[in-house]
Amino acid sequence: MGEWVDRIAEPWGTRTPYGRHQPWPARQDMHLAEGVRPDDVERWVQTASILHSDGDAIDIAVRGGAMVGVRGRVVDRVNRGRLGPKDAFGWQANASPDRLTRPLVREGGRLVETDWDTAMDLVASRSRALLRERGPGSIGFYTSGQLFLEEYYTLAVLARAGIGTNHLDGNTRLCTSTAAEALKESFGCDGQPGSYDDIDHADVIALFGHNIAETQPVQWMRILDRLDGADPPRLICVDPRPTRVARRAAVHLAPRGGTNVALFNALLHEIVRTGRVDRDYVEAHTVGFDELAKTVAPCTPEWAAGICDVPAAKIREAAELLGTADRLLSTVLQGVYQSHQATAAAVQINNLHLLRGMLGRPGAGVLQMNGQPTAQNTRECGADGDLPGFRNWENDAHVADLAKVWNVDPATIPHYAPPTHAMQMFRYAEQGSLRMLWISGTNPAVSLPELSRIRSVLTRERLFTVVQDLFLTETAQLADVVLPAATWGEKTGTFTNADRTVHLSDKAVEPPGEAKPDLDIFLDYTRRMDFRDKDGGPLVTWHDPESAFEAWKRCSAGRPCDYTGLSYGKLRGASGIQWPCNAQAPEGTDRLYGDGVTWAHPDACETYGKDLVTGASVSVVEYRSLNPDGKAVIKAAEYLPPHEEPGGDHPFQLTTGRTLYHFHTRTKTGRAPQLDAAAPDVWVEISAADAAAQGLGEGDLVDVTSPRGSLRGRLRVTGIRPGLLFVPFHYGYWDTPAGSGPDAATPGRAANETTVTDWDPVSKQPLFKTATAAVTLVEKADGRPSAAPTTTASAPASSPASSPAIPATEGGPAAHVHEVPEPDSHNSSGGAR
Repeated sequence: MGEWVDRIAEPWGTRTPYGRHQPWPARQDMHLAEGVRPDDVERWVQTASILHSDGDAIDIAVRGGAMVGVRGRVVDRVNRGRLGPKDAFGWQANASPDRLTRPLVREGGRLVETDWDTAMDLVASRSRALLRERGPGSIGFYTSGQLFLEEYYTLAVLARAGIGTNHLDGNTRLCTSTAAEALKESFGCDGQPGSYDDIDHADVIALFGHNIAETQPVQWMRILDRLDGADPPRLICVDPRPTRVARRAAVHLAPRGGTNVALFNALLHEIVRTGRVDRDYVEAHTVGFDELAKTVAPCTPEWAAGICDVPAAKIREAAELLGTADRLLSTVLQGVYQSHQATAAAVQINNLHLLRGMLGRPGAGVLQMNGQPTAQNTRECGADGDLPGFRNWENDAHVADLAKVWNVDPATIPHYAPPTHAMQMFRYAEQGSLRMLWISGTNPAVSLPELSRIRSVLTRERLFTVVQDLFLTETAQLADVVLPAATWGEKTGTFTNADRTVHLSDKAVEPPGEAKPDLDIFLDYTRRMDFRDKDGGPLVTWHDPESAFEAWKRCSAGRPCDYTGLSYGKLRGASGIQWPCNAQAPEGTDRLYGDGVTWAHPDACETYGKDLVTGASVSVVEYRSLNPDGKAVIKAAEYLPPHEEPGGDHPFQLTTGRTLYHFHTRTKTGRAPQLDAAAPDVWVEISAADAAAQGLGEGDLVDVTSPRGSLRGRLRVTGIRPGLLFVPFHYGYWDTPAGSGPDAATPGRAANETTVTDWDPVSKQPLFKTATAAVTLVEKADGRPSAAPTTTASAPASSPASSPAIPATEGGPAAHVHEVPEPDSHNSSGGAR
């Protein structure tokens, strides 16, 4: 029963069409190692995907103490049994022979193996010395979007109440901080209003800078199934590239980089001009409409067309769809978040939903998406620049409440200034005030902008760097201490996806060698540092994942992200559950704000807000005056041009982004054979018109140069908008002879050699979409096409002259996934068994 599908060649599998307001049919996808049959599997162990933010629920197949495959969990609300390519094949990286198995310390300029006591004593002794000599501000923590909730919470407690530092942030600063900030600006508090289930009910789905086909492929399967069913939705796509979404859209807008605010203001102008505002909703639930109406009044489609290079008629067409939708679902991601007016733009999408009263009902919602699998948990737990439980660092009552949970004096918790964001932490390290940086589960030597600068920071003699990871990444190679960490499938914990669904991930196999779960490493550190509460008892009272989860429940009680109704027992064997889950909502909460906005009151809100143009903080007095009753805030923003404009020696705009087959800096997906083969090396995308003008063609080797640096890759000629170059950001140096960065024999390969040290003034998210660059020929094609996949937005332009003899991206028998429509849910209802 079922069929085998090459899920590299057909990443989204076969269709299971369904109509509007009907449940999404289940389909179970399964991939097992070669030679392993389902009957050979000894145990199926419950988990969820760790390679994107979708939260696809998975069972791990275990045989002989090793992972031998995966299958989708049919009972789960998120994916109904389906797997994306990274879900199906990414698990193989866990068994890579180059996993770190013992701690390393730097001796005589080289990293050498040691034991855990030696490594952790070194970290603890350096911490104590810095606290004694330079104070808590000399120590910082830079974490990930890939650990578990229990680990982030423990890290937040030890950093904020143990060390007492304000310097704790995650690499989620690069991908999700604008989502959090936009939600806080509009609704007073973080928390995703919408639900994936809204896809089943919407008649219009607008995707703003969100290539969902490649970033959350399983939800794209869901949209594709709706498109093939009765009463399909109409899609609006805002993206400068010819994505799969764009090809299926009723309206595709491809604006010039950095002009989103102009485009969105024109859409709002049309909504107001045509009388599509839900006046009753606006009156009952919002403040700020008059200011918005005044701001967008001059923002006609013709005005925006001159800025965005999008036809005014297309803008009107999109506004007509948005304004007449019965149920509108909007999704937002990096095309909006990684620009100079990121938060201002994301807030205008919230404004669209507030003006139209499109919140809190099936099909009517907004999804300010995340990029990484556990990004939501960094925000909830206070590991990304906010206080745990969405508490307001400027509200003394919130700080006192948190201090009570931790049994510490409120003064112990730093709240004299905003928690330090990642870009500022690296600046402090560069300037010398930050002397120890503990990096867990991330790879800034590839992922941060302007890499030559980042490498110079990480290699400074005065900076003591600790790296906790699975592999000897580009960053780990520069560290003073390297701690081998366990990963997904090798440890137990929970994590929460982009629509607030909490999943339990059980341990399936032992980690390699002496590698330890991140939670165990943090607990070991707290013991060695002997952190105490105000009564002299241990600051951290938990000892394993489940007791850490129970501690987090106490911290989340009564907060927007209330977990008190959840338990490991409730999550084991069943579907994931959306928070808040408590006595009032024991089965979770599918949508927020169905009864109006509830966390924007001045006494309850997570922030008093910021000026969308300057980033300046709004005072509590100003906020109380603006919003005394705690309604949603409609915030206007004027368009400002990008900080860099093409011209002179750098005539192109340069944008970076993801591809379907890889995740983050490719440390895991580059070690999964099917995924690596689908996109094995960096490439550069250029439009057919620009390629012709420059005398360039498919497969030509080119240098892309910006004022910061350069990279080298082979050219792919696509339907991308003219004037724009695209480079995937995944590729670094760990699989090159150079190791950690370019050298005399290895040219630049990482996209971030070229990007700029600059960030959105509100969310502090770096700019990866609006650099300027030049492209120059190194050598003509030698018969090899670029490494870009043909199945994605990187597909070659349709003109045969511009894409000769480019082989289709396929995976062959090794990439076959078994798809079973209408599966027996009992095959995937148990946890570990």
